[in-house]
Amino acid sequence: MKPNPIVSRLDWTRILSELDEFGVAPTGPLLDNETCQALRALYDRDAQFRSRIVMQRHGFGAGEYKYFANPLPEVISGLRHGFYEHLAPFANGWNERMGLARRYPCELDAFLAECHADGQTRPTPLLLKYGAGDYNCLHQDVYGEHLFPVQLVILLSDPQSEFAGGEFVMTEQRPRMQSRAEVVPLGIGHGALFAVNDRPKAGSRGDYRVKMRHGVSRIRSGERFTLGIIFHDAK
Repeated sequence: MKPNPIVSRLDWTRILSELDEFGVAPTGPLLDNETCQALRALYDRDAQFRSRIVMQRHGFGAGEYKYFANPLPEVISGLRHGFYEHLAPFANGWNERMGLARRYPCELDAFLAECHADGQTRPTPLLLKYGAGDYNCLHQDVYGEHLFPVQLVILLSDPQSEFAGGEFVMTEQRPRMQSRAEVVPLGIGHGALFAVNDRPKAGSRGDYRVKMRHGVSRIRSGERFTLGIIFHDAK
């Protein structure tokens, strides 16, 4: 799979700096409106997906989402491969700073082969659908032993005309300190990279770990679709 060429044109110096400092970084535009509409239209095509989750049934919030089945749509696979290649060295640096032995291969296919060898064979990219009153509780997307520490989200609906509310929210739980919140405004087709679980944070006595969680605030009106791209597969 060839990586999406738009990925290489992003401002990676800024993105990785913000990701390291805050645990989240907007990417800017990744998909045009037509592509966003096409991805949203897939939601009603059950053959594209391996499972549907209704959040209320599991205490995850309110709303629903569907995990894609293989083969993934080409645009999603291209983004997944392209972002992984830029993020793998960064993720290895994070693990080194946290004293973790895990190192990630340079290419996504090699990493997924490691996941699959240990039973993590189910694809994890997903479409999320929220209506008025829906929300997503703060959580982490951990699906097995193999965990890639960064994730990508792309907004597929227009916050100017299609929904209100529904802000993307991150929290940072610091040792012996109160948690810090970060709200990330996104436009249609725009993405954000964020920490999935623990990440290192520079302190006066060196690096220490902080725990990250993400969620979505209540949708006040309209309908909100989101594409989530997770780089590790699930059991």
